[in-house]
Amino acid sequence: MSVRELVVLGTASQVPTRHRNHNGYLLRWDGEGFLFDPGEGTQRQMLRAGVAAHDINRICVTHFHGDHSLGLAGVIQRINLDKVPHPVSAHYPRSGQRFFDRLRYATAYRETVALLEAPVDTDGSLVRTSGYTLEARRLSHPVEAYGYRVVEPDGRRMLPDRLAAHGVKGPDVGRLQREGSLNGVALEDVSEVRRGQRFAFVMDTRLCDGVYALAEGCDMLVIESTFLDEDESLAVEFGHLTAGQAAGVAREAGVRHLVLTHFSQRYTDPAEFERQARAAGYEGDLTVARDLDRIQLPKRRA
Repeated sequence: MSVRELVVLGTASQVPTRHRNHNGYLLRWDGEGFLFDPGEGTQRQMLRAGVAAHDINRICVTHFHGDHSLGLAGVIQRINLDKVPHPVSAHYPRSGQRFFDRLRYATAYRETVALLEAPVDTDGSLVRTSGYTLEARRLSHPVEAYGYRVVEPDGRRMLPDRLAAHGVKGPDVGRLQREGSLNGVALEDVSEVRRGQRFAFVMDTRLCDGVYALAEGCDMLVIESTFLDEDESLAVEFGHLTAGQAAGVAREAGVRHLVLTHFSQRYTDPAEFERQARAAGYEGDLTVARDLDRIQLPKRRA
């Protein structure tokens, strides 16, 4: 059975608090795992969340500020210590190659796993597999930053009434799906497009074109909301979003499930982020993330 869920390992911005660890997010996508922005303490949070090194297939770093990357050293060494049986790919801004190198080789250890470096330096598709395309878009932050998007290819949904009307049944249904036509009946005659799922991960950024491109039509959008709306001037100065801005993006992009995270330690009431997101007009499913949350992706659109 396919599993698609977000495991939240940490939700703090800049510094951890008593209740929030540095950033860290694992997206389970069927048989693969995407580890986003492993901040300090990620290895410990993985243990608490029941996430193993074997669950990681790709590491995606948005930028090289410490709260998004200081956990890389420990995670990479754990992958090697546990002798993960598959290659692990690492995506990160090419401009931060020197930081990646320092974190990868921060201390001595025995390398047992193929870690494939795949730095990002432009918008577009990074990887295409049969199950998804991984995309990146440039964001607006004081250091170079990219957001990531996972897109499932569109499929087709067979329509029983049309199959019956064309006399297609039994093994012929599978043959029609594989071959595209059968005895004068085209696949398009008895099916409709089933839109693939879309997931986006947007961290430190001001509002910019990249944010909207990543969020467009997503089933789940994980997005920073470092500040509340009354501190918008700070958000602009330091390259961040407010709760209302993040929710406005989700509203305009048609996001089905909005996950707010990356909260400044200056705020003590998480409910205020939800109130401001709703005040911005977002009406879909909304989660104000907490450490160790497990959030299921919505079911495919009907």
